Amino acid sequence: MSGRRTVFCNARLVDAATGLDAKGGLLVENGKIADLGAGLFNDIDRNDPEVIDCRGLVLSPGLIDMRVFTGEPGTEYRETLESASRAALAGGVTTIIVMPNTDPVIDEPSLVDFIRRRAEATARVHVLPMAALTRHLAGQVMTEIGLLKEAGAVAFTDGDRTISNTRVLRRALSYASTFDALVVGHAEDPDLIEGTAVNEGEYAMRLGLPAAPALAETMIVERDIRLVELTGARYHFGQISCRASLEVIAKAKARGLPITCGVSAHHLVLNELDVGTYYTFMKVKPPLRAEADRVAMVEGVASGVIDVIVSSHDPQAADTKRQPFAQAAFGAAGLETLLPVALGLYHDGAADLLHVLKAVTSAPAKILGLDSGVMKQGAAADLVLIDPDAPFVVEPELLRSRSKNTPFKGRLFQGQAVKTFIGGECVFNRGAPR
Repeated sequence: MSGRRTVFCNARLVDAATGLDAKGGLLVENGKIADLGAGLFNDIDRNDPEVIDCRGLVLSPGLIDMRVFTGEPGTEYRETLESASRAALAGGVTTIIVMPNTDPVIDEPSLVDFIRRRAEATARVHVLPMAALTRHLAGQVMTEIGLLKEAGAVAFTDGDRTISNTRVLRRALSYASTFDALVVGHAEDPDLIEGTAVNEGEYAMRLGLPAAPALAETMIVERDIRLVELTGARYHFGQISCRASLEVIAKAKARGLPITCGVSAHHLVLNELDVGTYYTFMKVKPPLRAEADRVAMVEGVASGVIDVIVSSHDPQAADTKRQPFAQAAFGAAGLETLLPVALGLYHDGAADLLHVLKAVTSAPAKILGLDSGVMKQGAAADLVLIDPDAPFVVEPELLRSRSKNTPFKGRLFQGQAVKTFIGGECVFNRGAPR
């Protein structure tokens, strides 16, 4: 990148970290933002090869997705870091945080190092690993948090598994607090959800499917908040899905506890009725909830109680999804639809554009302690050019992800990433041939 210089002109600069929303320009030199501001480069020659005319579109920091499952190592047929990277770039995502639920589990410093090195060799986006909180994700023995953090783990989690042993979780939180390490929890009582497939309610009864109550989530939320109060550890709920959990977290935040939370994109726009006639691409974890809970999730993002929106990208092979609903695997591909879903809140009037982009840029960066997610002098020029009004239909066969199990097949959205930049270099251009 030595000597590289790029000018972005005629852009709507939107940076949630600084509250900037103005028409202007931005200068990139050697992969870093050298200057930006309202009115900058208005009189520049737009035919200059170093100039990118943004045509009034939104220029924002690249998205940060805090919850991405891949199949590497172990089940690369589902998703590799390289294929996840291609999907991320098409969605305007420049940093993905990958979960440790692989084979082998990322619970050793050498495996954290493997993910980082493998990503450097094959992925175009920044790939940062979370490490397992307990060995083999078994929930019985905590991992070496200090060594894993030193190796490059940005947080500690058992992914989509809940640690049911309260004593183990208390010890892990106490240990994590000494390193100021972030713990990311999954809130579902394992006994209440065992063998279930959908949300408990009248619709589940009509379908004849085994169902789990929303209470299974809220019980764990309340337990984990009490443990945070006891230990002082920084804690993030990877995703919540019901109003009762939102209310508990709001009260905990009001008490000043170091708690944050996220919501998946599909829980913002889908509800239990979307399962339809046993459509397994709608089988996710936690399950799609009642409409009242979906509305509560939108309200949570708008109020700021929910800090981040995640894709919860969990690609599955066709043979694990094309089964009877109760036996089908959980999970949905979501990297390429994260931005359109988030923009839906803006188009619906639930939140302004700054607030929506905050949930996918500066908020996850702040929680994880990253230097990205912001447009300022000296910051890495990881950027996305967004057309917030571009209409399109989700066509699974066109997704860049290796697996095509999107719950949004045929759905109409408004807003897409037009170009994505890493270090000022254009690494995705929607107008270019695939």
